[in-house]
Amino acid sequence: MAMQLIGAGLPRTGTSSLREALRYLLDAPVYHMSEAFAHPDHARTWVAAIDGAPPIWGEFLSGYAAGVDAPFSNCWRDLAAAYPDAPVLLSHRGDPEVWYRSMEATVLPRTREMLAKADDDPMVPLFRVIFRGLFTDIDDRDQAIAGYQRWLCEVRAEIAPERLVEWQPHDGWEPICRALGIPIPDGPFPHENSKAAYAARKETRSRQDEERVASVRSSSQDTPE
Repeated sequence: MAMQLIGAGLPRTGTSSLREALRYLLDAPVYHMSEAFAHPDHARTWVAAIDGAPPIWGEFLSGYAAGVDAPFSNCWRDLAAAYPDAPVLLSHRGDPEVWYRSMEATVLPRTREMLAKADDDPMVPLFRVIFRGLFTDIDDRDQAIAGYQRWLCEVRAEIAPERLVEWQPHDGWEPICRALGIPIPDGPFPHENSKAAYAARKETRSRQDEERVASVRSSSQDTPE
């Protein structure tokens, strides 16, 4: 399956809503950070790709019709080159302060939590690199906002205007459907993963983290030397 849309937007720019919308529009799986957590064996490949050693994308992303959110969006340049016919969707918030407040309430605490863990969790090395292009100090608000603005400028500068689709959560279906050349659905655009919903899943995330590490340890013990 060829990639039909490349998401270049950062987390907390409506990427969970986009994932659900694109699943509906394309009737196919869409890569998102939730997929990386569901397949922790992918983490090493994403780290290598972010470090400049990408996989054969057509093999690694076989079965996915699109991708949004980190770590997929970290590789937007390479993916845009690998799939030159796919539109590039730049999701963002009109106000960088709105984006940062959302990050500070959700993704940044989760990142701090992951970075405090040991490397027996395969997701830890991935969390070390996904925001490397934005900031060097996770607690520096000004650095994060500057990184966010720089990210938007780089995508806009490097993707041809006729290929670039700018999207904010209030834009709904129309820009995406126009880029894909498909009709606008009758139903409402999905709205997923609010700050409250993210917070409510804290215990679930902790349990899944424990199960993931236990599974990795068990697999390591079962592997013959």
